[in-house]
Amino acid sequence: MIRTLAYVIIILIGLCLSPYLIGHSGYVYIAAGDYQIETSLVFAVFGLILFFSLLQVAEWLIVFILNVFLSSRYLPEKWRKQAAKKHTLIGALALAEEDWAIAEKAMVKGAEKGEIPALNLFAAARAAHHQNKIELRDEYLERVTNEPKTETAALTTKTRYLMQQGDFETAKACLAKLNPTSRSKVPVLQLAKDLYLKQKDWQSLKLLLPILSKKKILDSNELETLTCETNQALIREATCVSEAELDKRWHWLSKAEKNHPRTFILYVMGLCRYQRKPDAIKLMSKHIKSGLTNELLMSLPNIINADDQGIRKQLEQFAMQHEQDAVYHECMAKLAQQTRDVKQAKLHWQSVCSIEPSTDAWLALAQIHEQLGDNPNAMHCYRKAAKSEK
Repeated sequence: MIRTLAYVIIILIGLCLSPYLIGHSGYVYIAAGDYQIETSLVFAVFGLILFFSLLQVAEWLIVFILNVFLSSRYLPEKWRKQAAKKHTLIGALALAEEDWAIAEKAMVKGAEKGEIPALNLFAAARAAHHQNKIELRDEYLERVTNEPKTETAALTTKTRYLMQQGDFETAKACLAKLNPTSRSKVPVLQLAKDLYLKQKDWQSLKLLLPILSKKKILDSNELETLTCETNQALIREATCVSEAELDKRWHWLSKAEKNHPRTFILYVMGLCRYQRKPDAIKLMSKHIKSGLTNELLMSLPNIINADDQGIRKQLEQFAMQHEQDAVYHECMAKLAQQTRDVKQAKLHWQSVCSIEPSTDAWLALAQIHEQLGDNPNAMHCYRKAAKSEK
């Protein structure tokens, strides 16, 4: 507009100056109906400039009036938005101070005309949860779902609150709606892991473990510990259900998982429970060939008996290798007691007391001396047991 006005002014100035340049003042005659106007060119030019200026002023005045009218019409809406910002700020400060009552009230007010209502409602739900207002908390989270792209966040938050509340069954129902898969976000998978552990839902946790490994949610040590705990719990549960269930869950495991000492021992004990001791002995014999572990040595006396000579011969082959291993000597001592070989049991218990003395070891050696009629040494061992700190 300003550029156009400048062009018009330049043109008009040229028109005004042109008569003087050519030595003529110019003449303008205007006729409109019964009206006639005669004037010089200079006066006509000034009149045209004045008319254009008045027209521009009128335009500005009309635009100003329209702006005032429209702004006054939407002014209450602006006031509401400003009030919502104020309430949101008050709520945020109250949350930082953990003043839950004020935070809840302010955030709910701020959600009515706030720029991001979902943020206010999540904060209000958190404040209500800390005040143990369960119904209001769930109401706020339900309102959040009306906002776009908030359903997953609302369900995740509700599941977490239900877990903290101790309502694991309802939490599991909410988690089912989230459907944890490899495409789920990390918070959902972490939540699923925690809930399955709380409920001891080992089958669901077993299915979740590969996803946790793929997403690298847990470090290698944590993942290994959780995997072993899950596998052992599955075998332990199956042992109490049926023989078929025990075999089914055993075949779920990978070769590396089957070779874990504690998991292997639980399966072998399960086989013995269902009168499948020959299978258990066969598996143990094969396992011993790959080496001895403390878990295996500690459990052997509870699995085999005096008739299982093959296992004993295998263990005797490790005598030199485990000469300074207290667990090995303790295992051999208990196995010797099964066959009533008191002298051999005495030698092994003496080795245990020499390598890693403990109250139980001294008591076991004292009983062996009593069986042999060696009461002075038996009393000596009892005194050692009384003074032992283990």
